[in-house]
Amino acid sequence: MNKYLKEFLHRGLMFAGFGPIVAAIVLFVVSLTVSDFTISGGTLLLAVISTYCLAFVHAGASVFNQIESWPIAKSMAAHFATLYAAYSLCYVANSWIPFEPMVLVIFTAIFAVTYIVIWGIVYLAVRHTSARLNKTV
Repeated sequence: MNKYLKEFLHRGLMFAGFGPIVAAIVLFVVSLTVSDFTISGGTLLLAVISTYCLAFVHAGASVFNQIESWPIAKSMAAHFATLYAAYSLCYVANSWIPFEPMVLVIFTAIFAVTYIVIWGIVYLAVRHTSARLNKTV
């Protein structure tokens, strides 16, 4: 088995359990803030399974950044596409967003901007830390 696929699966399995924990916390907070909040067993099961899958894919997708033979643009594109597919499918499957073209365009724009901002911050932080470490050596 490809070492990157094994690493993807390993990372995914290590961190996937955090998804349902986050879902439980969100549902608990919603139950405290929304009067007469109820959720069916099927909806709860779908939320748990989909957040498990989201956490699995999110953790596993970090392996794309470790593939040294890929240029940074390719690894970022693969990472972005993997996360976008997982999030959009999960959000639509759970009816967190409706399956309507305009809603998906808005979701895509928000997702892309958020992705770019987060990666910009990570890039600047790594560059700053790297420069600081190189200065002390």
